[in-house]
Amino acid sequence: YHKIICMTDADVDGSHIRILLITFFFRFMRPLIEHGHVYIAQPPLYKITKNKQEYYAFNDEERDQVIADIGSKGTEVSRYKGLGEMNAEQLWETTMDPETRKMIRVTMEDAIIADQMFTLLMGDVVEPRRDYIEKHAAGVKDLDI
Repeated sequence: YHKIICMTDADVDGSHIRILLITFFFRFMRPLIEHGHVYIAQPPLYKITKNKQEYYAFNDEERDQVIADIGSKGTEVSRYKGLGEMNAEQLWETTMDPETRKMIRVTMEDAIIADQMFTLLMGDVVEPRRDYIEKHAAGVKDLDI
């Protein structure tokens, strides 16, 4: 394969799916990562509309910057719950068009980190998972419930 592009939702659930996919490729098809053939597509999390002009933001900071740049009066912000909320034209424009899309090449370092996190959170050993959750639970800010 020349490129395998994993395209998941921009939210926390999509992030979890990306970890599963990267871990799968790392464990069962490692040469694909070693040779730089695995990529992550970056769909936007927000669409910002003002005066029929559309802007896209990939995280909260970008959303806030766009609003600061264009002004908040008369600005409409939509948060995508998933790729299925985009029409075909928006999906092409933001995530699939080779001229404008944002993609991240998965490195072996990325895959090792994903594999370690998967093993920690989904493995058979309970104590390290409990320790991790207790240590990091108070700092969770992107809980998507």
